[in-house]
Amino acid sequence: MNVKPQLFGTDGVRGVAGEYPLDRETVYKLGVALGVVLRKHAYGRSSQVVLGEDTRESSPWISRLLAAGLESGGTPVVYAGVITTPGVAFLTRHHGFAAGIVVSASHNPYYDNGIKVLSAAGIKLAVPVELEIERELAEARGNGTSEQSLGLEASLLRDYVELLAGLQEVRLVKDGSRVAPPRLVIDCANGAASRVVPQLLDRLGVAATVLHAEPNGRNINLNSGSLHPEKMADETRAQRADLGVAFDGDADRAIFATPDGRTVDGDHVLYAVAPFLHGQGLLKGKAVVGTSMTNLGLEVALARLGIGLKRTAVGDKYVLEEMMRSGINLGGEPSGHIIFSDVSLAGDGLITMLEVLRVMAATGKPLAALVSELKQFPQIICNVRVRTKKPLDSLPRVAAAIEACRRDFGARGRAVVRYSGTEPLVRVMVEGEEARDVEHHAAEIAGAIRDAVGV
Repeated sequence: MNVKPQLFGTDGVRGVAGEYPLDRETVYKLGVALGVVLRKHAYGRSSQVVLGEDTRESSPWISRLLAAGLESGGTPVVYAGVITTPGVAFLTRHHGFAAGIVVSASHNPYYDNGIKVLSAAGIKLAVPVELEIERELAEARGNGTSEQSLGLEASLLRDYVELLAGLQEVRLVKDGSRVAPPRLVIDCANGAASRVVPQLLDRLGVAATVLHAEPNGRNINLNSGSLHPEKMADETRAQRADLGVAFDGDADRAIFATPDGRTVDGDHVLYAVAPFLHGQGLLKGKAVVGTSMTNLGLEVALARLGIGLKRTAVGDKYVLEEMMRSGINLGGEPSGHIIFSDVSLAGDGLITMLEVLRVMAATGKPLAALVSELKQFPQIICNVRVRTKKPLDSLPRVAAAIEACRRDFGARGRAVVRYSGTEPLVRVMVEGEEARDVEHHAAEIAGAIRDAVGV
């Protein structure tokens, strides 16, 4: 029987800041436990870790408690300050840290937070390592009353900005010449990108309209960013900018807008980039990796071009695992997590932006033209807040509603119903050829869930 971690979900340890497992005592002990595991596996190498955070009001105290727990056993912490999750992933690999830690709840509201632990390779931990940390946590001592003061190492952010700038300078060329700087609208979601984007734009000498880059601790993701791209899309249309892009709180995902204000999700990005790489002979495996949430329309459109699609469970962790297993260098999710593994093993919204700009420059086509042949199936995604996470197949009416949908659609549609790995939600996705059938079945399934376990 496979044993699953109790604290670590698909994206680290998540919860409401100040409440278990993100209460002060548990956070401190998690630092202690992590330090024990890192030192155990150091094999004579440094056990030093790099620590970064997003802009939530709880992130600084969580960072200081984690650092106190780590350093209590002799694990040094280098503090990168406010920086994106993929920025920490890059720094971990580039500087040879034993691990990277990011205090962030990504796209969640400000009152949530999370602790993401990255391996020395800059990727999410393997399950056996997470289980080992949880075992050490049960033995850890300390009450979390003291915090470790942290001195900012400003050069770390500059290193990450230089990586991004290098991608822009090397890749945004056509016929050997630099292309004209694009006109951009960028939504930082009042998150970690608020610190990175201004430095990157200054380094590149690119002017852009930057939205939601004034974090106050409570406005991260608030009516902004990749979950709420409407303002970014409206501003892109108003300015007739070449491209609009909205990041989430830790900037590991990106949603785009075309000059006419149309929003473009991760499926569109895969369709814009994959044929270009395929034509250059650079699409490894002649396929991309998506998830169970990837629209059927993308699978059909790629197949017409001789490009395959492999599906995984939802989560960029699983996308990367399949990419590495299959030797594929492009994968992602509709939410905007895109992985260009030849550049980075982390989903990075800023790298995604630069890669989209590269394809636009190399082809001379705007994003709208690059995705014009992708016809997505009608799809509804709704979230149902729940009080408990009972197995869905143990809820008779829910199981019956899902089966009725699948029986009705056959091969002409899909229903994917799953619990969120980071929130008390059931995510219901239904797609099919006819919008009214999609609406009907999505309502039936969501209603059954509300009646059975809804709040």
